[in-house]
Amino acid sequence: MQICSFLPSATEILYALGLGDSVAGVTFECDFPPEAAGKSIVVNTNLAHDLTSAEIDNTVNDYSSHGEGLYRIDIGKLEAIKPDLVVTQELCDVCAISTSSVAKAVHQLSSKPQVLSLTPHTLGDVLEDVLRVGQATSRDAEAGELVSSLRQRIAKVSQMPKRQKPTVVCLEWLSPPFNGGHWIPEMIDLAGGIDPLGRLGKDSYRMEWDQVLSVNPDVVLVMPCGHNLERSVQEYHATQFPERWKHVKAVRNGRVYAVNASAYFSRPGPRLVTGLEIMHALLQEDQPQEELLANSWIRL
Repeated sequence: MQICSFLPSATEILYALGLGDSVAGVTFECDFPPEAAGKSIVVNTNLAHDLTSAEIDNTVNDYSSHGEGLYRIDIGKLEAIKPDLVVTQELCDVCAISTSSVAKAVHQLSSKPQVLSLTPHTLGDVLEDVLRVGQATSRDAEAGELVSSLRQRIAKVSQMPKRQKPTVVCLEWLSPPFNGGHWIPEMIDLAGGIDPLGRLGKDSYRMEWDQVLSVNPDVVLVMPCGHNLERSVQEYHATQFPERWKHVKAVRNGRVYAVNASAYFSRPGPRLVTGLEIMHALLQEDQPQEELLANSWIRL
């Protein structure tokens, strides 16, 4: 089977099910597992790679206002691969290629591949998507085993002692500020926190800094969508915060953390469960397991 993945989380799921050899085409962002980066890139971005968060936001708004897509498909490479299956998404046109662009591209292919579209809003949805990918690729047993393992880890976190119940704000973008949406409020709840700004299973939304200041959170998690740890730290230090930011409890008490968003929080794949474990460790101030430390978070 020849498979093309149009989003990084799908690539991670496919590899987790032992389908790495079948993955023939990926996106420019597919970097996990590392060998995925060596596959043919069939989806690229129209955005420059050196833009700041504010510049990205302005460019995205400009593209949207003109009805233009942020991503482009290499039809030539796709036709050469002749995929049997294309895995894409309907969740967010900013995070991945739009459904209409996928439909237009697939219509041109001689192989007439099956299209599997994922639309997860919660952790449960992500697990169901793993099962759907397993079904579409005849890896039902492997998918079932993976989902069972992930559910056990989620249950373990939910059953851990919660010595604290901190108020938490997750910043999914900084310039301008967006709250963490979709599965992030659920993760905060499972980790023992309170998210007064989040809406379970709903999109993130643009906030004003006054909203964050009024919450006066005990913990702030800096997780700009799609950014790794290094880029998250850079974006935080480049952000112009209001004067009152330094009086926020999380800032005063040293509980502002940057995390590796692209690895553990932004992408709806198996590593979200690792993100949940990291979040629990940070919110409860438990000593994280050694394997969770490497390039996953840092205190700002």
